[in-house]
Amino acid sequence: MIKKLVIVFFAIFLLLGEKQVFAQDPEFSQFYANPLYLNPAFAGASVCPRIILNYRNQWPSISGTFVTYDASFDQHIDKIAGGVGVMFMGDRQGEGVINTYNLSAMYSYRLDLSRKWALKAALQATYAQKSLDWDKLSFGDQIHPRYGFVFNSSETKPGSLTKGYADFSSGVILYSEDLFAGVAVHHMTEPQEGFISISHLPVKLTIHAGGVIGLRKKNTRGRTIEDPTISPNIIYQQQLNFHQLDYGFYLNKYPFVGGVWYRQNFESSDAFIVLFGIMYDFFKFGYSYDLTVSKLTNVTGGAHEVSVAFQLKCPDKRRRIKSISCPSF
Repeated sequence: MIKKLVIVFFAIFLLLGEKQVFAQDPEFSQFYANPLYLNPAFAGASVCPRIILNYRNQWPSISGTFVTYDASFDQHIDKIAGGVGVMFMGDRQGEGVINTYNLSAMYSYRLDLSRKWALKAALQATYAQKSLDWDKLSFGDQIHPRYGFVFNSSETKPGSLTKGYADFSSGVILYSEDLFAGVAVHHMTEPQEGFISISHLPVKLTIHAGGVIGLRKKNTRGRTIEDPTISPNIIYQQQLNFHQLDYGFYLNKYPFVGGVWYRQNFESSDAFIVLFGIMYDFFKFGYSYDLTVSKLTNVTGGAHEVSVAFQLKCPDKRRRIKSISCPSF
C-alpha cells in the first residue's frame, strides 16, 4: 500500500491540471565527494585529472523511491587558465516512474588575487532528458472503496513521454590554504520540464564555507595528505520555498576519514549523517548513512551513499598550482 501511495503522489505532482508545479533537485550527503554537483567552480580544483563516481539510495524501505548516481571527470589546464569538467547524472524516482538524465560540461577560470588567496569562477551548460513511464502510474479514479485499484483511469496520456531541455548554472569559490567559501546558482533560466502541466525547475542557491585546521605543526613543505586535520563546514541551500542547512565536520587521520553532519530546514530537523572514508594518494572511498530524525524515521530507512574517486597523475611539465584544500567527502 505504501508503494501505491507513493506512485499516486507522483501522478498528482505531474498531472494537476491548471496550477504550476515545481520540481526540486536530488541531493547528496557527501557534498565534497561530488564537488562538480555542489559547485561547478570546483572543476579543476584538484589540479591533476580525477574521476569521481557517486551512488545514493534514499528511503530504501520504500522500494525504488529515489536512486541517484553520477560520474564526473575534471582537471586543470594551464593553456586556458582554468579547469574543465564533465558530469553525467541519472535519477530514478518511484520504481522508474520518472527517470532523469543530465549531461553537463563546465569551465572554471582561476584568478590569483594574492600570494595566499585565489578565486575560481565557473559556467556550466547541461542538457537534461526526463522520461515518464505512464504504465506505472496509478490515479484516484482507479480505486474501488473495497477492492482497491481495479478501474481504468480516465486521465489523458501526454502526447510525449520524453522531454529534453537545456539548463545553465554558475559558481564562484574564494579560497586560501586553510579557508574556502563558495556560491553556486543552478537552473538560472528555470527550464520547463512538465509533461502536461507547467513544471519549472526553480533556481537553486547554494552557499558553502569551511576551513581546514591542522592538528600538527606545519613544516616548511606545507600540509600533506598524511597530516591529521579537522575541517568544520556549513552549507545552506534554497530552492523556491525550500530552505536547508547542513553543518558538521570531518576528522582526517591518514588513511581514514570520519565525518558527522546534521541536516535541517528552518522548521524542523531532517537527518543525522555519519560518514566513514579511506583515502590514499590516488584513491578514495567513502560511505555515509542518513539517519532520519523526523517523523518519517521508521518508514523510510534513511539513505545510503557511496563515493569512489581516482586521482590521476599530472603531466610531467605542468606548472605547479595549489589545489583547493577542501574536504574529500
